[in-house]
Amino acid sequence: MADQLLFNPRTYDPAHFDPETRRLLRATVDWFEARGKRRLIEDYRSRVWLEDFLAFAAKEGLFATFLTPAPDAEGPDQRWDTARIAALNEIFGFYGLDYWYAWQVTILGLGPVWQSDNAAARARAAELLSQGEVFAFGLSEKSHGADIYSTDMLLEPDGEGGFRATGSKYYIGNGNAAGLVSVFGRRTDVEGPDGYVFFAADSRHPAYRLVKNVVDSSKYVSEFRLEDYPVAGEDVLHTGRAAFDAALNTVNVGKFNLCTASIGICEHAMYEAVTHAHNRILYGRPVTAFPHVRRELTDAYVRLVGMKLFSDRAVDYFRSAGPDDRRYLLFNPMTKMKVTTEGEKVIDLMWDVIAAKGFEKDNYFAQAAVEIRGLPKLEGTVHVNLALILKFMRNHLLDPVDYPEVPTRVDAADDEFLFRQGPARGLGSIRFHDWRTAFDACAGVPNVARFREQADALCEFVTTAAPDEGQSRDLDLLLAVGQLFALVVHGQLILEQAGLTGLDEDVLDELFSVLVRDFSGHAVELHGKESADERQQSWALGAVRRPVVDEARSARVWERVEALSGAYEMAP
Repeated sequence: MADQLLFNPRTYDPAHFDPETRRLLRATVDWFEARGKRRLIEDYRSRVWLEDFLAFAAKEGLFATFLTPAPDAEGPDQRWDTARIAALNEIFGFYGLDYWYAWQVTILGLGPVWQSDNAAARARAAELLSQGEVFAFGLSEKSHGADIYSTDMLLEPDGEGGFRATGSKYYIGNGNAAGLVSVFGRRTDVEGPDGYVFFAADSRHPAYRLVKNVVDSSKYVSEFRLEDYPVAGEDVLHTGRAAFDAALNTVNVGKFNLCTASIGICEHAMYEAVTHAHNRILYGRPVTAFPHVRRELTDAYVRLVGMKLFSDRAVDYFRSAGPDDRRYLLFNPMTKMKVTTEGEKVIDLMWDVIAAKGFEKDNYFAQAAVEIRGLPKLEGTVHVNLALILKFMRNHLLDPVDYPEVPTRVDAADDEFLFRQGPARGLGSIRFHDWRTAFDACAGVPNVARFREQADALCEFVTTAAPDEGQSRDLDLLLAVGQLFALVVHGQLILEQAGLTGLDEDVLDELFSVLVRDFSGHAVELHGKESADERQQSWALGAVRRPVVDEARSARVWERVEALSGAYEMAP
């Protein structure tokens, strides 16, 4: 029987969605399957632009249906629905990150538009989507990265209510083909944040100069330059502090997509890796007969299941967010930071097993091993997102409040709050429901109980051994603490989703045995930090735990992994 926890094109039927969503998701899978593995890999290696894929998406109205908010929609199935966006992320990741990237930067490019009160720009964007156009997000610059305080895109007033824009942008996906580029800059006549401007540009305009693709890939990650580009009043999306907030809130929306793309990559790679290992004979036995191989593949499998559980549950909080419930602002950088780094671990574990096979040019795995590295580094580095997560630690661990229970959200609703998030501040005041509730519900699972001991110990650390004022300037120390906190949040949402979906208890127990080891590893890392004081060193060693070992449980989970051999292989 096919594994119900992993995406498998042979059995995929997203019946929990409405008919049109279901049709489009299945049509996308069928388009890739019809192309076949050889064409998929050839296109990746020859770095061709994705014209045929974009033609398919345009013909089906894929981007227009999934990325047009209901207020701007021309048809009944158009809406911004994070649940189905996440499903499409996973499919794109499964077949190749190049396809996902063209979609992802379109999402980023649309962010400032859908947050804008500029009705003409919104109508223009909706029309471009209906024509199958892609979009781009002109934020980063070569000298400053995404440091939007230091933008050198300068807008000089033209005396007629508009501007002339001059400056360069760097790392801008789809910059070669975007029908609309949302560009961030600053006015030359206004100092400080009040001078920020977000405006819409057209990559086909003569004053828009495409410099180059800065990466060696089908992904067109452009450098472009505007030279005296005319910005009319109807092109202005945001001004002043609202432009700054639009930039950050757009990244909030966009970074969520990285987790499910990572999941898709890992799923395809896992089918290849398990099939290869199980059918390769070494010293007269299948490679999967060796205990260390079983352990590595089992760890990879349960880590991947954890990635899916966390991300699926985070969708519910994202879709249920509002002015009085901003818990998604913790779970969002968690999906970006934690889930994508878990993806790297999953690939590494499998690569240790299949070794040289992972380099072969006729396999998907070779590109998976490369592409999985990019996701933790997009939309803010792991370190940036860990530092962000730390802002929530005390309130999350120690000061819970009551919230209505958040249901599973796969309903056909428009996630309109994402485009009216408001000012990008006040993170320290956000409150959370009690994380212990999810752990209490699974207290009978041995390794959940063992991990709960470590989570309780982290609460003790925060109250008795937290970094002092001097240590609070040591980001290296703080990031080690952040890894420990991230594990607690990761475990919490995994448990919530496991309860909602009836996850097999063996899989849950095996997954938490991995999390217990992870927590212990990060505690030892904290112990070794140069600035860790004696209290913190003592606490760190006291938080180390051994997982509850159950050979029969591990054997049963291994049977699930072993069954992946031959469960899916892409047609030639």
